[in-house]
Amino acid sequence: MNLLTTCIFLSFVALVSIMPFRVLYCFSDFAAVIMHRVVKYRRKVIYDNLYRSFPDKSSDEIDTIAKGFYRNLTDNLLESFKSFTMKHSSIIKRHKIINPELLESLLTQHKGIIGVTAHYANWEWGSLSGSLQCNNQFVALYKPLRNKYINNILLRSRAKCNTELVSIKETSDMFKKFENKNSVFLMAADQSPARGKQLDNAYWFDFFNRQTAFLYGPEKYARRYNYPIVYIDIQRVKRGFYEVVLSTLTETPNDLPEGKITELYKDKLVELISARPNDWLWSHKRWKHSPKQN
Repeated sequence: MNLLTTCIFLSFVALVSIMPFRVLYCFSDFAAVIMHRVVKYRRKVIYDNLYRSFPDKSSDEIDTIAKGFYRNLTDNLLESFKSFTMKHSSIIKRHKIINPELLESLLTQHKGIIGVTAHYANWEWGSLSGSLQCNNQFVALYKPLRNKYINNILLRSRAKCNTELVSIKETSDMFKKFENKNSVFLMAADQSPARGKQLDNAYWFDFFNRQTAFLYGPEKYARRYNYPIVYIDIQRVKRGFYEVVLSTLTETPNDLPEGKITELYKDKLVELISARPNDWLWSHKRWKHSPKQN
């Protein structure tokens, strides 16, 4: 079954790879309508998240955000497939880091940087573009796929841009391995913590009108290794083109009170999502936990 799935996956990658971008986005428009109106992919979760997050918006406004979300989702999916065969020059052109010198400056004073981002706009190209535009080792955490063949294809694709992918199950070992090697550690920290240790150690904040658990990993490792934390803001300039702006959340993590680093991250997310809500991953069951379960 895994081999069959892999063959279908490779066939789709091959098809997308030969599509000009203008054709790709026509296909994405069609796929977005199908997912939104026909398949109704996670429609209940998405609309419930939106209505509760933006109680002052009308039904028409919520529907407009949802429509934009589905298009962003299909764009992201197809752009991810496209990345398997994209030239380095195209990745740099379409996912441009505006101020890479910030990393160079921080790494003259520190032995590593934690780069935090979110499932916002095109986060997939971020694991490729950083290594191509900065003179540093990039290490990205990822959740391994059950299909080992597709998982290995993914790893080889990211490796072509000199980004090292490490399973989230090996986070602690990753930081030890790359300690003192001037690395940039990429972490998307906006997903809901899993039950168990992640949830037990989560930080809780008001986030879009609900008490919300946030992963403790970025703050934990920033404090342990005294690494500054940089937010990686990915904004769509126009379809298929993104600009990445880096900003320092803190350069002195151990000078801040417990939980403050995560709160700074949360505040940045609120700012960005409020400005362009359709670009965030609303299909994720972000509010499946409550403080009573913690």
